[in-house]
Amino acid sequence: MNKQPIEKALDADLRLSVAAMQRAAVRARELARKTGTAIVVSRDGIVEHFQPDAPELEVLSVQEANAPYGDKA
Repeated sequence: MNKQPIEKALDADLRLSVAAMQRAAVRARELARKTGTAIVVSRDGIVEHFQPDAPELEVLSVQEANAPYGDKA
């Protein structure tokens, strides 16, 4: 197993995957907030449901525009 941090990977896709996952999580929370949908999280093998504004969910900021969803912008 390679013990180097993923940020030092030679493959650009792998190296940038953490940031992509963080952006996807932020967008999922934004969509859940707009639609009133709960966020499902598995922690230590326990499935939990949170409302998108729950303090347990730390929201990261993104420096790019929101992606359109369906016919809504």
